[in-house]
Amino acid sequence: MSRAFVKEDSSGQDITIPARAPLPEGTPNYVTPRGLGLLEAEREALLAELSQAQGDPATTALAQGKLELLEERLSSAKLVKPEIAPQGQVGIGSTVTLLTDGKERRLTIVGVDEADALSGRVAFISPIAQVLIGHSVGDEVSLKTARGTQTLKIVEVEIGAA
Repeated sequence: MSRAFVKEDSSGQDITIPARAPLPEGTPNYVTPRGLGLLEAEREALLAELSQAQGDPATTALAQGKLELLEERLSSAKLVKPEIAPQGQVGIGSTVTLLTDGKERRLTIVGVDEADALSGRVAFISPIAQVLIGHSVGDEVSLKTARGTQTLKIVEVEIGAA
């Protein structure tokens, strides 16, 4: 584990601070309006936790460490306004309906901190998002997976649905 994610509190105990979702080197930290709101709400929650943690060095150290990582992420955030994407074209903030193997699937392309595959929110750096971005309704794209290559047909693109 990197020492960047370990902090000592005043009692000498190591506190493990969970890493944020990684961004590849040189990749902008794109966020949707919803994602930025979630990050700002997270900041408020951490500040409240810090104010309530008086006298508990471990809780204070953990909240402070999380806040430092969050502030780094917020300072690098680049807000993407989905409504400026070309009409019908997949971009960050788009919700896309796909047809693959006769089944429909919906997913929304979001920033890395907002991604949650179980709820259909995929990071813009994910392989599926990378093959979809820039394509339009009716386009077919190929996605290489562990099970082979899948053909995905774009059925619908909702701009700004994120």
